[in-house]
Amino acid sequence: MTDTNPSPNGSPADLLLVNGRIATQDDRQPFVNALAIKDGRIHATGDAAAVMAYRSAKTRVVELNGRTVIPGLIDSHSHPIRGGLSYNLELRWDGVPSLADAMRMLREQARRTPVNHWVRVIGGWSEFQFAEKRMPTLEELNAAAPDTPVFVLHLYSSAMLNRAALRAVGYTRDTPDPPAGEIRRDKAGNPTGLLIARPNAFILYSTLAKGPKLPYEQQLNSTRQFMRELNRLGVTSVIDAGGGFQNYPQDYQVVTELHRNEQLTVRLAANLFTQRPREELADFSNWVKTVKPGQGDDLYRINGAGEMLVYSAADFEDFLEPRPDMPASMEADLTAVVRLLAQNRWPFRLHATYDETIGRALDVYEAVDREVPLKGLHWIIDHAETISPRNIDRIRALGGGIAVQHRMAYQGETFIDRYGIGQAERSPPIKRMLAAGVPVGAGTDATRVATYNPFVSLYWLISGKTVGGTQMYPGANRFERVDALRLWTVGNSWFSGEDGKKGALVPGQLADCAVLSADYFSIPEDGIKGLESVLTIVGGKPVYAAAEFKDLSPPPLPVSPEWSPVAAYGGYGAPSMQKSGLSAPIAETLRCSTGFDSRGLPYGFGGCACAVI
Repeated sequence: MTDTNPSPNGSPADLLLVNGRIATQDDRQPFVNALAIKDGRIHATGDAAAVMAYRSAKTRVVELNGRTVIPGLIDSHSHPIRGGLSYNLELRWDGVPSLADAMRMLREQARRTPVNHWVRVIGGWSEFQFAEKRMPTLEELNAAAPDTPVFVLHLYSSAMLNRAALRAVGYTRDTPDPPAGEIRRDKAGNPTGLLIARPNAFILYSTLAKGPKLPYEQQLNSTRQFMRELNRLGVTSVIDAGGGFQNYPQDYQVVTELHRNEQLTVRLAANLFTQRPREELADFSNWVKTVKPGQGDDLYRINGAGEMLVYSAADFEDFLEPRPDMPASMEADLTAVVRLLAQNRWPFRLHATYDETIGRALDVYEAVDREVPLKGLHWIIDHAETISPRNIDRIRALGGGIAVQHRMAYQGETFIDRYGIGQAERSPPIKRMLAAGVPVGAGTDATRVATYNPFVSLYWLISGKTVGGTQMYPGANRFERVDALRLWTVGNSWFSGEDGKKGALVPGQLADCAVLSADYFSIPEDGIKGLESVLTIVGGKPVYAAAEFKDLSPPPLPVSPEWSPVAAYGGYGAPSMQKSGLSAPIAETLRCSTGFDSRGLPYGFGGCACAVI
């Protein structure tokens, strides 16, 4: 249908969304049933009759059929640049309900994987999500893929390699343990296939890096597939926190080219992450001369430094192990880098799990602040699971923010086993952070720790439960649905210095939104983690569409290579499992005769925990 009536003030909209339940995140008008978009921004909101006045002959009108619309979700801490480079190589167990299903997927993928390639399961899952409440055994991996290398990463504390993978990476009885890691061995001294990160993840990163990589053209495809998966889940913006083996500028070339070719469908704000222990100051000294925070545009921009500022301040957590003490050199190392960043007005973020590490970092920040004020820098503490009220107040006094992730949803059982339910109930103490007036945002820390699915995080915030169903948080540390959504929208805009520009569906802000598969505000609590988007819009343009909106979908992008696990199973929850029969009731239960996992721990208490960057 067309309408030749002129719109108000001669300013017709490009797109109208009408007859829905639109959550604006605007306290003055929390819900409307229509909005208008013009030139990539929200043009007007209100009732359908008022918004239809912005219609012209060229305006596209989308009938929402009563569906719920939310602002596009913003992940304040994830790793999509690195994750995109290898997404097409990875078999995702994120959201898979049973180990039997997961192992069936692995066996099928091993059969289709060509010679000289691996089957990789790289994080985003927990043994507690499985009906069996346990991890696979090495024997099961060897039986499932006798000839194809298999690498299974569990959080950031361990990895399992089958015999073919051990041959591929060349680990033998003569291979020494690397620094801060262990190659588990049998009585004869031969590697069993289990790698232990103790106390950091270098052994896991470096072993994974031995595997084949996608050629550049397939990295472009892989990154676009990952962005499409994020769009399917309503994500329109991500702050990339850097990451191990994510070098600048080499590993940023793919997203740079996609941006140049107008193929980004997720807004990216990228952090620069130093890769050289004891050379951190040299890296940042070079970058402050050649790169400026905010450089870029609304789709792709440089955000700042971190989340690794200095390696001596990185408390890689493993809740199976005692809390690590940072070395005595931490303060001097961190002071030099933070002073440099403050002098050059660079926002920065620091990975810090434990209150003890956070306290020492704040000692440094307070000292630097007396020389070079930190006010206005939008500096961030990431994770902060065990932060104390005193340190929350210190962050507020210095003008910092805290980015929290749902890592505890994946390792809460292990945390409880070590520290008790009393400590777990306030880890992290998000409501205390907000009460203190600290900017707080939510994120995932995907792809190697928790899943990239924002609705799993929202479920965790609202229900207080882990992916295994354990009740961690009492009502005092859980959120109403509107407030949880705020952490994923308006709250997260602060962390890229874009507060007031995005995160709410109000006139003048960027037109990013998601039309949901069901009503987030009224469905049963357990249904939240199963939500997805049926229409995702970035800058006023559809980037993903399904169901009754499928005609608005961009042209399909075939997965490359054709044997990719993404082509067979899709992403979170393996949407294509129906085609493979994997969502049928469990037909087999894989059991370990000893009742212990490959680390010698009882099943259900965490083959491994923990996780960083």
